[in-house]
Amino acid sequence: MRAVINKSQALGVVNAPPSKSYAHRLLIVAALSKGKSEINNITLSNDILATINCLRTLRKIVIIKDSSIIVNNDNNEILDDTLIFDCNESGSTLRFFIPIALTTGKKVIFKGTKRLIERGIGPYEEICAKQNIKVEKHDTHIIFEGKLKSSTFNVPGNISSQFISGLLFALPLLDGDNKIIITTPIESKNYIDITIDTLSKSGIRINYENNIIEIPGNQRFTNQDYTVEGDYSNSAFLDVYNYLNGNVTVNNLNPNSLQGDKLYKKYFDLLSKEYSIIDLSNSIDLGPIMFAFASLKYGGHFIGTSRLKIKESDRIQDMAKELRKFGVHVTEGDNEVFIENTNIHSPNEDLDGHNDHRIVMSLVVIASIYGGIITGCEAVNKSFPDFFEKIKSLGIEVELYD
Repeated sequence: MRAVINKSQALGVVNAPPSKSYAHRLLIVAALSKGKSEINNITLSNDILATINCLRTLRKIVIIKDSSIIVNNDNNEILDDTLIFDCNESGSTLRFFIPIALTTGKKVIFKGTKRLIERGIGPYEEICAKQNIKVEKHDTHIIFEGKLKSSTFNVPGNISSQFISGLLFALPLLDGDNKIIITTPIESKNYIDITIDTLSKSGIRINYENNIIEIPGNQRFTNQDYTVEGDYSNSAFLDVYNYLNGNVTVNNLNPNSLQGDKLYKKYFDLLSKEYSIIDLSNSIDLGPIMFAFASLKYGGHFIGTSRLKIKESDRIQDMAKELRKFGVHVTEGDNEVFIENTNIHSPNEDLDGHNDHRIVMSLVVIASIYGGIITGCEAVNKSFPDFFEKIKSLGIEVELYD
């Protein structure tokens, strides 16, 4: 899908999209609880559909009803010898479900795009090696044979918090007590906090102190209804217009949210005033929009950026390539990115979304100031399927073509 963006101003009121981070987690705890739960205010993005499909693989009954999803777990027995989980492009789905699937003792196969498998599951491979769980990796799928056992798990905190969250979902189901020792400084700690918050809502007891998480075994998840709060990460692509001569109100954001990406307001404020140093290590998904915003303002020096290379795309390399089409000077380092204050101009060729929702939405923001044509815009379906509908309602001039 191609988008032709004309220079335009954003004015109006929109609701924040539902938090994908909370939606994934609430669906999982609902499926692990006996009985029926309803999750309200949810958007059927591609990533959420991947999680729903994996719940159905576990023989959970999932009913989609408008913006609500009903999950019914009647302890249906899994009779299949082999379980196949299709995660499509969703890193959260893959990393959350691997430990859960390994509690079944079945042979399990996780399918995904080549890029998703390339992003890696290193911490799980180390755990499986210690527990004699067989792992066989292929370009578009991974096969596991064996059952996860209670233990002390050493997990790095600087690769992805998703590995820790995945264990947190599974370990309460095991017979014995468990401990996670986080062996390196934690990045994106807020996502671990969101997981623990979600688990506590379903009655799971966890003790998290310093870099050690203790998880008693033989726990039961309690079913209840939930409402997904608004998403700060995706709201940044709407609220940004308030810093670009627009006037936009974004409703339904929880001011007390645990979401680390609510820092976007602080970062926008800093970058609006002067060249600033921004540490993205605990809000890594803000990388593309911050690079774009800095290009429109005074530039910036971004540190803690290394994990951007292993997202849906290499978000450093690919954003740099697209920003250079606007005349922006970008310097890429191992764990830092420099955006220089330059004479930004209309792009000299079509822009490429690189099959990455956050790159597409970041490019739309710049194109709404300077104009531009963006290809691969269907990538927004991964997390924010009604993105173009929302920005058009605010007055951003967009024409979409298949």
